[in-house]
Amino acid sequence: MELSELNTLYHRLQTQARKAVIGQETAFTQILIAFLAGGHVLLEGVPGTAKTLMAKTLARLVQAHFTRIQFTADLMPSDVVGTQVFDLDTGRFHLRRGPIFTHILLADEINRAPAKTQSALLEAMEERQVTIDGTSHPLEDPFMVLATQNPVEYEGTYPLPEAQLDRFLFKIRVDYPDEETEQELLHRYHQGFDAHDLDKAGLQPVLDRDTLAPIRQAIQQVTVEAGVLGYIVALVRASRRSPDLLLGGSPRAAIALLQTAKVRAALEGRSYVVPDDVKALAAPTLRHRILLRPEAEVDGLDPDHAIRRIVSSVEVPR
Repeated sequence: MELSELNTLYHRLQTQARKAVIGQETAFTQILIAFLAGGHVLLEGVPGTAKTLMAKTLARLVQAHFTRIQFTADLMPSDVVGTQVFDLDTGRFHLRRGPIFTHILLADEINRAPAKTQSALLEAMEERQVTIDGTSHPLEDPFMVLATQNPVEYEGTYPLPEAQLDRFLFKIRVDYPDEETEQELLHRYHQGFDAHDLDKAGLQPVLDRDTLAPIRQAIQQVTVEAGVLGYIVALVRASRRSPDLLLGGSPRAAIALLQTAKVRAALEGRSYVVPDDVKALAAPTLRHRILLRPEAEVDGLDPDHAIRRIVSSVEVPR
């Protein structure tokens, strides 16, 4: 596939997505960028802001198998990855695959499960495989984890460990729609739209697993000049020196910025990355990889404010 075709493909994906998802174009675009980059996404937002709908819509548009796991305090690792089951008829064990054997996995309210269960995802997210009773089982490509968490309710939740947070390519904040969009949403439901029946929405698949590999190969052809590479490094290193932060971005954060900036450039119809690509993706790439100082939190600072300060402090290459 040629780079020139990706912009057309992107607009087709957005056009189809709007049939189901209203008012979350930025969030859906970032999910799509992560998918094409082969990464995972943590979605943070209050209930009812279309997080599940966006995941299901993406799966429809790319013809991928979709599975949802509702994370709870009593969920066990074997409930996620599967287990060996003894067959009385044959006298042998066989693998009963868990819901992780899919293409797009929605890990709903992931922070309601204890760390032991959350860790069941680590190997899958990093190595695209799971190990059960000492045997490794590869996962099919594509494999993407879309995890959700509620930013409001803290009772009965477990904080995600830093090692797991770093496995997510993006952390996307899913906010309330504006008033005009919410009115359009109500009008559409009044006209009969049902988020649980996407067949009636008329979604048409845009790509499939066979076309995904050529798309990713085309994205790799996007050029990145030395100045832009230096800009990415400068941003991440500035986060480590920020007086607002205890912990800055890791080298994996710089790699994530590079990979996703190339995807954004390709979807915008360009064969090269510009600093605006990096700026646009700095917040979703860094907000879950940095740790605020207590005094900064007392002053009312949040990760996005800290990231904006960092971006404004780094000179943009010309």
